[in-house]
Order: sequence, then C-alpha cells, then structure tokens
Amino acid sequence: MTMGARVTTDWLAANLGRRDLRVVDGSWHLPELKRDAFEEFVEAHIPGAVFFDIDAIADTSTLLPHMLPSARAFAEGVGALGCGNADRVVVYDTRGVVSAARVWWTFRAFGHAQVAVLDGGLPRWRAERRPVESGLPAPRFRRYTARLHPSRVRDLAQMRANLRHGREQVVDARSHGRFVGTEPEPRPGLRAGHIPGSLNLPYDRLYAKDGTLLGLDALRRAFEAAGVDLDRPVVTTCGSGVTASVLALGLHLLGRKQVAVYDGSWSEWGGRPDTPVER
Repeated sequence: MTMGARVTTDWLAANLGRRDLRVVDGSWHLPELKRDAFEEFVEAHIPGAVFFDIDAIADTSTLLPHMLPSARAFAEGVGALGCGNADRVVVYDTRGVVSAARVWWTFRAFGHAQVAVLDGGLPRWRAERRPVESGLPAPRFRRYTARLHPSRVRDLAQMRANLRHGREQVVDARSHGRFVGTEPEPRPGLRAGHIPGSLNLPYDRLYAKDGTLLGLDALRRAFEAAGVDLDRPVVTTCGSGVTASVLALGLHLLGRKQVAVYDGSWSEWGGRPDTPVER
C-alpha cells in the first residue's frame, strides 16, 4: 500500500506496528535553544520509533552543519536504524514538521520514494493522548542500498551558475528580517542578506494555526503570494538546509517535480567573502 508525502496521526495510529513501516524521529534544534533532541527522544517517543540524528548521518568532512552524507554513509546510517529499501518510512519531530522535512528530503535525495512526514508531529500526537514510550531502541541492522539523485540537491557551483542563467527560481525559507538583513543570523560569522534575485517565503507561513501543514489551495496561495511561478523549477534555501526542506515538501505536495534544495544554504553562501549578497 502506497502513502502520500504526509500522513495524519489517525493514519499512523492505524498502521503502527506493521512490518513494513518504520517510524523515525528526526528532531533537531538550533544550539542556542539548549535542547537535546536525542535525550528528549529517549524520554518519550512514538512506540517503535528510532532516532535519526541529522548531525551524525551527515558529511563530517565539512565544517558546514549537517550536510548530505555520501550514499554509503546514508545507507549505513539508516541500515543501523533498521530501515530497508522496501519499507514505508514516516518521519516526525518535536516541533510539528520542521526538521522532519529535512529527513524526508534526505531519504528522497537517496531514492527512497515511500517516505512521509507526520502532519503535526509529536505535539499533535501527544495532544491527542496517543501512546509514547521511553528508552533506547535496539533495531536489528538491515542492508540498505542508496543512490544519490543529483536533481534533488544543489551545490555552490550550481548556485553560482544560476546567477548567470537564472533557469531556477531561488526561494529562501528564512524570516523576512534575516532575508533583508535587519535580524541577526543565529550562526556567527555570516553576512546579512540573501542570494541576489531570490524570493522570500518564511517556512512558518506553510502552517495552519494548529501546527499542521496548510491544505493544497492555501499552500498554492502562499507560494504564489511570494512571487513563485509554480510552473518553473525551484531551488529552496534557508540557514542550513533544514527549513528549506519544508518549502521543498510544500512544493512536492503541490505536485511540483523540478524542486531541489541548496544543501549549503546561507551557512555556506553567507559565510564566504566571494559570494554576492543583496539586502
């Protein structure tokens, strides 16, 4: 049975425990929040869930935060979590749908089609008084084969080239203040502003008041209000590739196929002296 890119708490509750379903906690927090996502997972998580650490299943050869790992490292990481290629994977986080979208995109970047986010995440699950468990799971290692899909990720050289040819729209998920340089960046050493010619759609505009993602019509209106032409290719960006994935998820839900995430995002672009910046 196939599933869409987002599932409800009702759907997950009805399917929890199926042999081909893997539930993944993809929670992550900015360092200044002083929250330990792994400790919170051990304290309480959806029954049967495993923890996906985006800082560990990552490219550790760069100083940029949680960049995409190699296909081999991804395969080893998710294999250790008990995930197989044929499994349906549901990702959630402790904020709703934020870092869960990054994990969703990472699975898709390595060719895993049957992956979804839990709409509303753990907050909605717990608000509905659904069960949680504590402790550290010990999943059995499973063989996993991964292959990177380059069409779903962009690097610095491709973003530089896009400044010249402009074939792809660049949409920035950071707050408007960070986009225009009136709010400080949370990471030290980054310049203020945005990639020249990019559009701004703060990721939190894709949520309803209850913390779930907007319906399709409202999602479409949010992108169009930001000036996005939904018939043209899009590259999403943010601070470090996390909330850019929320925009990528929204575009995927709208049926857009030509969508990529700039993995380095502002941590890379804004941290260099040789990249042009607009404010």
